[in-house]
Amino acid sequence: MTQLTANKSSSGPKMSRRNFLKLGAAALGALAVLEITAAGLIFLEPRSLEGEFGGVVTAGPADSFPPGSITEFPAGRFFLIRAEDGGFLAVYRRCTHLGCSVSWHPDQNQFVCPCHGSHFDDVGNVVNPPAPRALDTFNIIIEEGIVKVDTSKPRTRDEFEASQLVYA
Repeated sequence: MTQLTANKSSSGPKMSRRNFLKLGAAALGALAVLEITAAGLIFLEPRSLEGEFGGVVTAGPADSFPPGSITEFPAGRFFLIRAEDGGFLAVYRRCTHLGCSVSWHPDQNQFVCPCHGSHFDDVGNVVNPPAPRALDTFNIIIEEGIVKVDTSKPRTRDEFEASQLVYA
């Protein structure tokens, strides 16, 4: 009886399918960890807030807002109110009940919260609860006829007062 022996190649050990799949899974896992780490660092990085919510938003020239108008600034999350006497008021779009976004309904002349039915008048006072107080406001700066709204810190209030209006 002759015995056949297999010649082993001298090119080195072959990688088995199992080891190849383990190596591929490890590489993909390392890539996923790297991407998650990069996304986390980007999230934690401070960003410039000029013109965005949490910073100073340039609304535009004071003359471009007619008296009695209400203009929404979605990126700034506020409404700019121009009172009949020419004063400006910036109200936060966030309902004081549970924080839902209110919308302006010109046909009703009210801000309406879709979550629980709170209604606010044209200066942000509560007309229909459950909201406990008027809409919050933001500071307004008027420089050289340009209206700017500082959305970095909302101011709470119980109700509208004429002293809250800012004039150009």
